[in-house]
Amino acid sequence: MSTLMPLSTFDPALLLQAQNVKVVFFDVDGVLTDGGLLFSQDGEVLKRFHTLDGHGLKLLQQAGITPAVITGRDSPALRVRLAALGIEHARFGTEDKRPAAEEILATLGLHWNQAAAMGDDWPDIPMLRRAAFACAPANAHVDVLTYAHYVTQRSGGNGAVRELCDVLLTASGQYARLLARYTA
Repeated sequence: MSTLMPLSTFDPALLLQAQNVKVVFFDVDGVLTDGGLLFSQDGEVLKRFHTLDGHGLKLLQQAGITPAVITGRDSPALRVRLAALGIEHARFGTEDKRPAAEEILATLGLHWNQAAAMGDDWPDIPMLRRAAFACAPANAHVDVLTYAHYVTQRSGGNGAVRELCDVLLTASGQYARLLARYTA
C-alpha cells in the first residue's frame, strides 16, 4: 500500500511560515459564513455554515491546533454551531479583537508567534497584523488582503476556512496521517 499524499500543494515558504501555529483565530461573518445576515420574522439571526469548514476545524483539533472564534456579533445559531464543533475558546460581541485574542493566548500559554488568524474586514486587521500567519478569504475587503500571508481561493462561508485548515495541517505534517484514516 502506498502512502497517500495530499492533492493540494502549497508554497514551501508559506508552509514554513505556518509550521509552528498552535492556535487559529477565526472571525465569523464573512469567514465562517458568507457574511450575509438572515433575520426571521421574530428578529432571530440565522446563519449558514459550510460543512467543509466544520470538518476542517475538527481536523485542526485532532492535529493539536486549537481553533478559536472572535466575533463582533453573537447569536444562538453561532453558539449551537461552535458547540457542535467542540470549539471551546470563543469571544462574542467584541469589536476590539486583539485583546480578546491575547486573553485566549494567555489562557493557552501561547504567543502571537504561534498564532494564525483569518479575517475579512477592518476589525480583524489588529489580529492579522500580529499573527505569525495571517489569512483572508478571497472576498475579504481589499485593505484586509494587504495583511494576509495567504488569500484563499474560496470565499468566506464557502470552504475558505477548510482551505486554511489544509494549509495548517500540511505545515504541521499532520495532513497525510489524518487523511489516511479515511482512505485505509
